[in-house]
Amino acid sequence: MEFLLTALVVVVTPGTGVLCTLAAGLSHGRRAGLLTALGCTLGTLPQALAAVTGLAALLHAGSVAFQVLKYLGVGYLLWMAWSTLREASAPAVPEGDDEARGAQRPASRIIVSAVLLNVLNPKLTLFFMAFLPQFVREDDPHALWRMAELSAVFVLLTMVVFAGYGLAAATMRAHVVARPRVVRWMRRVFAGTFAALGARLAFF
Repeated sequence: MEFLLTALVVVVTPGTGVLCTLAAGLSHGRRAGLLTALGCTLGTLPQALAAVTGLAALLHAGSVAFQVLKYLGVGYLLWMAWSTLREASAPAVPEGDDEARGAQRPASRIIVSAVLLNVLNPKLTLFFMAFLPQFVREDDPHALWRMAELSAVFVLLTMVVFAGYGLAAATMRAHVVARPRVVRWMRRVFAGTFAALGARLAFF
């Protein structure tokens, strides 16, 4: 129960994945929001695997691999900011057109974009490395499997919470998309937030 409550707080707290899911749901509707939630969830799997196998400890030790991963994540966040800002600068579309455009986007493209967002976030690796061992006894002969089980629970919880965010954003979309100025400013806020997260990660 302690693990579930702690993990829930971590997952619900807004971060890059939450922002990406909200942006997708508000901009392109329910389908895009759910696919983005799925992609963000899949993006946590390599991080969990790295922590469970001990790769996270190697990266945290200051290896070149960790630094490369870190700056790839910075670059991707800045790219997300630029892409979102470009959408904000584009002419507003009539209500419903944006959702139709979102429906035409290949599911694979939406999912891969969301997966990269989390895969290129080294903070997730550090989180798993620091978070999971707190709930595993050092003398547990099955510590590896215990960490794998906890990781699976965290991943499942991420999917449920992010899907909720995506659906909630899509529900609010009807009240937002009809106001082009609100849509433009909303996207600018998301763009600024992605840029700020990238800058913060760069100096992490």
